[in-house]
Amino acid sequence: MSRRSKRLILLVLGVPNVVAGAWAILSPVDWYEDFPGWSPRLVSALPPFNEHLVSDSGSGLLAAGLLALMGAWRLRRDVTVVVTLGYLAFALPHAVFHLRHPAADLSTGANLANTTVLWLAVLLVIVVLVAEIRQKKSA
Repeated sequence: MSRRSKRLILLVLGVPNVVAGAWAILSPVDWYEDFPGWSPRLVSALPPFNEHLVSDSGSGLLAAGLLALMGAWRLRRDVTVVVTLGYLAFALPHAVFHLRHPAADLSTGANLANTTVLWLAVLLVIVVLVAEIRQKKSA
């Protein structure tokens, strides 16, 4: 896998998480009611609102996003391995939760789309991690 591909994947994973995380931290009620900013509203489909949990979720999103952006910026093997493992520590449980707990207020299609995007993020970060591990073996 090329360096450019790794960088692009990490940017695509990092930017939305940083934006969503900062939004949740800076404006928890708005984030809860409006995320992702278009229909369907994903977070408010699982009520009730809890500012503490929104703040914690936002912090996790922000941390995962910043990790991915750091990996995209540095793109060194050791950094990329740590970044991808850290991102997976957030993204994998998040994807599993949504797979196991579809939101009753969302259509089947909306739940499927949301879960697919979350699992795609997990798959992409695993692709980068595996590429880094294989690169070391062949070097």
